[in-house]
Amino acid sequence: MLTLSLKGLLARKRRLAGTALAVFLGVAFLAGTLVLSDTLRASFDTLFASANAGTDAVVRNAAEVQADGGRGPAARERGLLRASVVDTVRGVDGVAGLAPQIQGYGELVGKDGKAVGGNGPPRIAANWVTDPAFTAYRLAEGRAPAADDEVVVNRAAARDGGLRVGDTTTVQTPEPVRVRVVGIVTWGTADGFGRATYTGFTLAGAERHVLHKPGWLSSIAVRADAGVSQQQLVDRIRPLLPPGVEALTGKQVTDETTRDVTEQFLAVFRAFLLVFAGIALLVATFSIHNTFTIVVAQRTRESALLRALGAGRAQVFGSVLAEAVAVGLLASAAGVVGGLGIAALLKAVFTKLGFALPASGLVLTGTTVAVSMLVGLLVTVLAGVAPAVKASRVPPLAAMRAVAVDRTGASLPRAVAGAVLAVAGMLTVLSAVTGGGQGVLVRAGAGAVLTLLGVVVFGPVVARLASRLIGAPLPRLRGVTGSLARENAMRNPRRTAGTAAALLVGVGVVTLFTVFAASLKSSMDRSVATSFGGDLAVAASSFGNAGFSPRLAADVAGLPEVRVATGLAKAAVTVDGVGARVSAADPGRLAEVLDLDVRQGSVADLTTAQLAVSTQVAEDKGWRVGSPVPVRYADGAPPGSPSAPSTQRPA
Repeated sequence: MLTLSLKGLLARKRRLAGTALAVFLGVAFLAGTLVLSDTLRASFDTLFASANAGTDAVVRNAAEVQADGGRGPAARERGLLRASVVDTVRGVDGVAGLAPQIQGYGELVGKDGKAVGGNGPPRIAANWVTDPAFTAYRLAEGRAPAADDEVVVNRAAARDGGLRVGDTTTVQTPEPVRVRVVGIVTWGTADGFGRATYTGFTLAGAERHVLHKPGWLSSIAVRADAGVSQQQLVDRIRPLLPPGVEALTGKQVTDETTRDVTEQFLAVFRAFLLVFAGIALLVATFSIHNTFTIVVAQRTRESALLRALGAGRAQVFGSVLAEAVAVGLLASAAGVVGGLGIAALLKAVFTKLGFALPASGLVLTGTTVAVSMLVGLLVTVLAGVAPAVKASRVPPLAAMRAVAVDRTGASLPRAVAGAVLAVAGMLTVLSAVTGGGQGVLVRAGAGAVLTLLGVVVFGPVVARLASRLIGAPLPRLRGVTGSLARENAMRNPRRTAGTAAALLVGVGVVTLFTVFAASLKSSMDRSVATSFGGDLAVAASSFGNAGFSPRLAADVAGLPEVRVATGLAKAAVTVDGVGARVSAADPGRLAEVLDLDVRQGSVADLTTAQLAVSTQVAEDKGWRVGSPVPVRYADGAPPGSPSAPSTQRPA
């Protein structure tokens, strides 16, 4: 029976190729996603490990605020460190060297007046570290900065911005700072870290322009004497640190940075691609099922003859299932190889779009191979089970009579089940669209799934009638060929509906993303149109910590054409113990450009010890006007005591 199955496959090479292609595409996308994410993770591990290779300990502020309260990817803000801690750390036994470090946002402006960098990669401004053990950047041209208004930039950023040693340009920090480029640096041997831009000031220049707080640092990198381990060094430093300051080993910092990148970028990136891999495998399932259904129908007499010669139902079932296994293994193996090509293609596409990914070679792990092969094989076998069961039920007497026409699919139970599912799905979607309230997205998603299932189940019931109506013009347009095509579509309604279901899923997914994007845009347009009462909005890039100088709002307000202008700032703070993004503005002017629809209290009379929240937040938290709410900033109150909470009262 196994030999017969294999010969049957080889006898139908075109159908074998079509089935294998469906599995190949789904597995290739899955394998490509896994390969690319593994490659990126390995590349980031190597990059951060090499960048921190000379750092045995890091001293930093222990306070950190995460906007989502630690429940998912979010930008983080950490408190600063007094520069006086440097002397404390320097005097610790076992410290061979240290480097005060400042890092923040700095948008480099090119010679053409446009910002340098891709749409998303970090735009880093920091102090230039002279000790090569504490940095991966190396001076390639010119010299290190010596004055507050002198900088070095990475070679890739200099090339993109048309900048050379000796040129004068601007760095937005977000204050516009006029600087002179005195050096070009590289990231190791590369021109930069991906598409990220790097601008290095002197330590005093970074304090003044990046932090805007002289006497403060972001962290201190420490190197140990020979024979002193990282943990020993940290254990010696910790007892001497002031409250609110912590010391970590270099390995802990490297692992933390890698974990942050994995959670904030790779996890989202991987999930996004896996969705498309799942869609491809779902469509492949329909195609495989249809193909094996056709094969079983064509081989009805063959199956009946085998039964007449003594083959049992289990043998016929195993024969068809063996074909599915063979196709699954062959296509999955090819899909793993194709996944390498897709991973390389995705990497090239991202680089072309400005999202250069720090990956050199592709990483193919045993887990990726095993998962891809298993998923491809499982999808193929599951799609072939129903046709295999059907083949095993062919009676021996069928070898002597015509059984090619399949009249199944128009049964009353199928019609009722399909109609119930479709109607329930449409009503659920309608309630989500018109009702609103909590769980709208869940109801809409559940309704869409129910509707899809209903259409798939109900499809064979109407497939014959639909084929007759749609194919009515074909006999006149194509003659005998058109008649045969129409009759063939009507002959097996389940096969016709199954084939259409694969297209239904594809069109449904495209419609999903199109409608979602259009709805999101329309919703945002309506929200802005109803709440924004101004004539013009000046906005910075939505990536990173981009912003404007606080003086800009005052400068714009001073123009003769402007009646009122107010600035908006955003930051991550801890509100009632949970990380949140908050906005800050001049409350008196805010009401003149925004319609906030104040239900209780007053926004115009807000003081520095009060905050305003939406009605939804107030209901969720159980807050009322006058409720005390503890708020903690990353820098604390006063600066240097980030653990000291300040109590705000909602207005």
